[in-house]
Amino acid sequence: MTNDDRKILRRAIHCYGRDAQLKVLLEEMAELQQVICKTWRGDIDHAHIAEEIADVEIMLEQTRMIFDIDSLVQEYQRAKLDRLERRLEGGE
Repeated sequence: MTNDDRKILRRAIHCYGRDAQLKVLLEEMAELQQVICKTWRGDIDHAHIAEEIADVEIMLEQTRMIFDIDSLVQEYQRAKLDRLERRLEGGE
C-alpha cells in the first residue's frame, strides 16, 4: 500500500471511528467466507472472490493502523512462514 492509500485509510478511521471500522472488518470477512463457501457448490466467481479479498485486505490494513501493530504482525507472519516451511520440508 502506498502512503497515499494509508492517508485515505487514516481518514476513514477518523471519519467513521474505530469501532465502526472494526465492525466493517467483521462484515467483510463474513462476505469473503460466504463467497468461498459458494465455490464448494461449484459457484466460482473469480471477480467476486477478488473483490471480497480486496475489501478484507483494506479493512485488515485499517485494523493494523487502529492498533498500531504493523511490525508485530510482520514478526508473526515471518515466524509462521518459517514454521510452515519447516513443516513442508518434513522438519516438524
